[in-house]
Amino acid sequence: MLNRPFFVLRGCCLACVLVSGTLMASDETAGQAAQSVEAQQTQAALQQQIDAADEETREALEELRRLERETRQMDATNASLSVRLAEEAERQQRLNTALDTLEETRAALPLIEQDMQEQLTRWIERDLPFLRDERLARVTTSEGQQGEDTVERINSLLEAWRAELDYGREIDNWRGRLQSAEGSVHEVDYLRVGRIGFYYLTPDAREGGVWDAASNEWQPLDERARREVRNGLRIAADQRTPDLLRLPLSITVSEQSFQNNREVSHEPE
Repeated sequence: MLNRPFFVLRGCCLACVLVSGTLMASDETAGQAAQSVEAQQTQAALQQQIDAADEETREALEELRRLERETRQMDATNASLSVRLAEEAERQQRLNTALDTLEETRAALPLIEQDMQEQLTRWIERDLPFLRDERLARVTTSEGQQGEDTVERINSLLEAWRAELDYGREIDNWRGRLQSAEGSVHEVDYLRVGRIGFYYLTPDAREGGVWDAASNEWQPLDERARREVRNGLRIAADQRTPDLLRLPLSITVSEQSFQNNREVSHEPE
């Protein structure tokens, strides 16, 4: 009878030890579960960062490919224009040589003068419609100088040709009037980039357009393009350092090549 309480006491101790061990195991399991959830959250956050970085990289690659395509297109256009410019320079050199031997070529000069007038007029009429009246006036003035010598009139036409060549190398801006399709007239700021881009922008920058040579009409520009035109106007006015302008062209490479086969062309800077 004396051993029973001792046995009961030992049993209670054992039960306490078992309960304590169970609680410790539960705490450890809960801790591991919390660590697992935290690890999963960390992994999910890291995956989101990786996905975002992949998307930015993809967009950057697409933009790079687009710029490379535009660069190749511009290189092809400039190469074509350079060839035609060299041919025109050679042709003018031949004309200068002919003028030096005027007595031998006098009979051909009237035909040369007429050919130059016709080519220059056709070129201006088929070119982008910037400052058209001013440019045609040079030809009209040369044609109207009937009292002058044929050589002097040809020299005037050569000056007009040189002015046309310079247009292909310049970026220019000016304020003028634009007549809308509805017939209303309002002031706009014009921007010309060589002979490949002709644009306008209203003073409040809410409207703008690019001349489309294929359709022979103005096409509207979106807000991003209007910002680029505004940057181009500042560059042309020496208010901003030269920079790359991301703008739609007024002509395509195929159109320019076709025009080059008919007329002299000029290389833009």
